[in-house]
Amino acid sequence: MPDADGMILSKDEENDAEVRREDQDRINEFGRLNARLHEVRDEVKKLNNLLEKIEDASTELMMGNGDRVMLRLGEAMFEATEDEATEFCEIEMERHQKMVDKLNEEEADILEQQSGLKKLLYGRFGKSINLEER
Repeated sequence: MPDADGMILSKDEENDAEVRREDQDRINEFGRLNARLHEVRDEVKKLNNLLEKIEDASTELMMGNGDRVMLRLGEAMFEATEDEATEFCEIEMERHQKMVDKLNEEEADILEQQSGLKKLLYGRFGKSINLEER
């Protein structure tokens, strides 16, 4: 039976434990958590990119000369003062940072749950199961 690296397990390393319903439920839960973990990490990456763009825009506004600027909201463009645009950027940065913080908390919770499931499943199946990322 292949191990985590795709190698054949020795007879001593093999585990012939029967997969019970509760074991399968734990394996399925681990898989769902893993899928959500990847989604959360992708969302955080996108939000961090957006935060960087908003911060760049805010920096550009600081270097302006007090002129009115065009502020894009979705598909529409609005004329605004630099102060209004700067305030908008600050509010958006705060809102997106809260979202990133919430997702980081969710990631930590997922990793904690996965750790518990790994202990249970590796305890039952040893090297016969692979729950590690590649």
